[in-house]
Amino acid sequence: MGTETLDDVLIRPIRDVDAEAMGRVHAQVWHETYDGIISTATLENVSPRRLAELWTHYADQGDEIRHAAALVNGEIIGFAASGPARDADAPAAREFYFVYLLDSWHRKGIGRKLFDAVVDDGEPLYLWLAEQYPGARTFYEKRGFHVDGKRDEIFLGETITEVRYVRP
Repeated sequence: MGTETLDDVLIRPIRDVDAEAMGRVHAQVWHETYDGIISTATLENVSPRRLAELWTHYADQGDEIRHAAALVNGEIIGFAASGPARDADAPAAREFYFVYLLDSWHRKGIGRKLFDAVVDDGEPLYLWLAEQYPGARTFYEKRGFHVDGKRDEIFLGETITEVRYVRP
C-alpha cells in the first residue's frame, strides 16, 4: 500500500476470473479477523486454494445476490455481498452476508463503498457478526443497525457466538 486514496479504489461486481484472488484475500482476512477467536489449528486449515474453490462461479448465482469487489491497482483488497434472507425467522427479507477487507485497508472508507454497492440506501436488512469481533460493531451501528439476537454457530468446525444486527 502506497499513497492510494479512496479515488484510486475501483468497486465492481465479482467476476468468475476473480476466484483465485478472492480465495487469497478471503483466507488472509479470515486469518486477520479470527485470530484469537478461532483456534490456530483450525485457522491453519484455511487456505487460499480451498477458499478459491468457493468463489468459482460465484457471479452466476443470479440477480438476487448483489456482490462487489474493491480493487486497487488491479488487485482485489476486499469484497461484499447481500442477498435473500437465509434464516427461517429472518427479521428482514434481505441479509447482508459479508464485507471482507484486508486489515491494511481498514478505516479508509472502502468498507463503506463496498457496503453501499450491495445494499440500497435505507434498505431493511440484517446480518450475523461474531460476538468477539467488536471492531465491526461501530461500522454497522453507523449504518442504522442494532443488536437483535444471538446464536451459537459452527464456524470452521468450532462453535462461536454470533450476534444478529438488524436495520429496520
